[in-house]
Amino acid sequence: MKLGVLLPNWIGDAAMATPALRAMAEHFGPSASLIGIMRPYVAEVLEGTPWLDEHLYYDPKSADPEQSSRSLVRSLRPRSLDALVLLPNSLRAGVLGWLSGARLRFGYARNGRGWMLTHKLKPPRDGRHYTPISAVDYYLELTRAMGCRPASRTLELATTAANEQAAEQVWRNLNLPIGGPVVALCPAGAFGAAKHWPVEYFAELGRKLASDEGCHVLVMCGPGERDQARRIAALAGDPRVVSLDEQPLGIGLSKACVRRTRLVITTDSGPRHLAAGFGIPTVALFGSTDARWSINYNPREIRLHEDLPCAPCAQRTCPLGHHRCMRDLGVGRVFGAARQLLAGNDEHRAA
Repeated sequence: MKLGVLLPNWIGDAAMATPALRAMAEHFGPSASLIGIMRPYVAEVLEGTPWLDEHLYYDPKSADPEQSSRSLVRSLRPRSLDALVLLPNSLRAGVLGWLSGARLRFGYARNGRGWMLTHKLKPPRDGRHYTPISAVDYYLELTRAMGCRPASRTLELATTAANEQAAEQVWRNLNLPIGGPVVALCPAGAFGAAKHWPVEYFAELGRKLASDEGCHVLVMCGPGERDQARRIAALAGDPRVVSLDEQPLGIGLSKACVRRTRLVITTDSGPRHLAAGFGIPTVALFGSTDARWSINYNPREIRLHEDLPCAPCAQRTCPLGHHRCMRDLGVGRVFGAARQLLAGNDEHRAA
């Protein structure tokens, strides 16, 4: 069999798709060919995992004609896929599936694309609104429609030797202790400013983790977040609080750094799910987004949010201008959750 999987575009969603990939690989076995169709950077999230036999890349926003949707369709049709599962909900994904030539097409009937699917699932609804459901379960339901057995919800990621070498160099450059207590702070969120916890809060938290818990603190960032990470480290005013802002960056490096840490404190963003993929304890900070959509079944995650009449609003920026969902989430509360997980780590190591 030749099976195609159109993967999500967000880093966190790609990580939450790993249980579905594992379920398909285990069900259809080594005689089947599992082809992953993805944006190029998604390959970095999945690099090192064993389930995909082939990668096909596309990016409608790229100027490279070889990454266009039309080029992807030209690559797919000669493969004569037996089945294609569409993890994204977009109309574009439905059109790509319809044009792919795949004999069977599995996906959710959303955004007017139901007629393009041979096997369409109805997303759960509560009246006019969609019922919040974890992306992990959402994707696994599609694999069950393909005949796969009920599968583990555990996220699973891997690093490569090159990823680990890059992280080793960062540890040396920033004088981080090998095997010592390093906590990662992940302040960004590509969704929008409404997800962000204030920079000064992160700086105070980093300072307390260093002074009260004896931890080293690594402020992580993406290429567009260097200034934010640099400012947090500077405001913390402790040499044990350092940032990645001057280091070569990449998803592979982020994975390897997260894997080495004792605790991750993050907004609702990609690094949260990277941590789940390596079983790293996590404090996750929620503001505008509903945590039920992104439960990743990390047994050592504490999710924090403020109960406000306006939250969760699902907006990219605060429509009321006060951003209380994050500003009212105080440093003391986050620090308490961090101490709880750090103590649990100590007990786990002692056992």
